[in-house]
Amino acid sequence: MFTGLVQAIGRLERCPAGVRVRTDLGPLALGDSVAVDGVCLTVAELLADGFRADVSEETLARSTLAQGAASGSWVNLEPALRLVDRLGGHLVSGHVDGLGVITAIQREPGSWRLEVAWEDPAYGRYVCEKASVAVDGISLTVAGCQADGGRFWIAVIPTTWTGTTLQGRRVGERVNLEADLLAKYTERLLRGGAAPAARPTEESISPAWLAERGWG
Repeated sequence: MFTGLVQAIGRLERCPAGVRVRTDLGPLALGDSVAVDGVCLTVAELLADGFRADVSEETLARSTLAQGAASGSWVNLEPALRLVDRLGGHLVSGHVDGLGVITAIQREPGSWRLEVAWEDPAYGRYVCEKASVAVDGISLTVAGCQADGGRFWIAVIPTTWTGTTLQGRRVGERVNLEADLLAKYTERLLRGGAAPAARPTEESISPAWLAERGWG
């Protein structure tokens, strides 16, 4: 589990057995979990200048790691959360839900406006104003979104912009996206707990429906 607070930036490279990350993240041990651009990877080998991790074809297919490793791109890094750590961001699992595309970057007086669109708009149902979302492993707050959540925008403060790979991002590039765990668990509870015939549809979930089931 992670918080989405990036602690270092590393260089990603493809190697015969997975990927290699060159970084000065700090002390690591074999078996440690590290979020690499929001993807949870396990340290398989310690190197003098970083670590190596095995990566499954499933992970490569669902994230930007394959493209990043091929180009030697910079990546955001965060070691796994310890139970004694402060939860400064939000709960991030490191399991990417889908890919997004940066549709606009705009400099504003005290921040940068970053606009992102899900490649699969169906994931937009997990996005709402002031919700949390992880973009390349960075915990960010949604400033606004389209009605269906398929496109959303974020006000990125200078500390986050300069301390992560966002500073080098360009319009049209793809990013790893992970929706808020709380939104996904809530949906599962509302939809999965009932018998199949009684499971609610999006249209049937109303304030009255929630109140009848103790949610209000």
